[in-house]
Amino acid sequence: MTPPPTLQELIETVRQDAGSDQPLDQLVAAATAAAELEETTDALLGHFVDRCRRDGRSWSEISQALGVTKQAVHKRFAPALSAHIAAATHGPTFERFTDRARHVVAASQQAASALGANRVGAGHLLLGLFAEPTGIAGRTLAAMDVTEDRVRAALASRQRASHDDDGDAAGDAARRRPATGTDVAAAPPEFTDDGKLVLRAALTEALQFGHDYIGTEHLLLGLYRNPDSAATWILLEAGAMEATARAHITDMLSATQPRS
Repeated sequence: MTPPPTLQELIETVRQDAGSDQPLDQLVAAATAAAELEETTDALLGHFVDRCRRDGRSWSEISQALGVTKQAVHKRFAPALSAHIAAATHGPTFERFTDRARHVVAASQQAASALGANRVGAGHLLLGLFAEPTGIAGRTLAAMDVTEDRVRAALASRQRASHDDDGDAAGDAARRRPATGTDVAAAPPEFTDDGKLVLRAALTEALQFGHDYIGTEHLLLGLYRNPDSAATWILLEAGAMEATARAHITDMLSATQPRS
């Protein structure tokens, strides 16, 4: 195996990259280099962690091989793994989604159409969660007193105020109920940028929990990862804090509830 660069070699590289003899300039260059090295090493380990998972190795086996706790593996490698998986696919994939999560995505597509949008955004995915009221996300929203009518009204109001990434136009159509039962695999929807971010964040959440599937609970937590999206604002305005949602979800999962 080719040995990694020595400390002295890295120091010389930083000096060259800084283009200055000033210590502060070199410190900035060193910080940049260190960040790039950390990102590369995480991506390298993440690649082989993903290979181990695909080979059927458990998180316990992986954590033991790395000499860290299982929780530490989840926390460290979930973002890198989700980025690696996302980069390996050309678009959103629903192979890891449970039946309920697929139904939620299908319902969000219908919600987007009813609101006059031709792509699914984060707000529509939030609305789609109500299509599975007995799922973990549905029960969590109910526990936080977040109702479908409230979300629908808030989303329609935001779309009327400005045409954002969650939809194109609103009006009387915003009051129509979405149809359900659409097969996602047969007609995969198109997503806005913030909609794609939710799907990627849901994968990250699933990996951090150590799950090999994506359920409605992961979608709900994924909604909080973009503070600028309409879905996040609607949840926060309703008093549904991320910490509260996570606590409800963790309690339900620890009670050995079935996949949702």
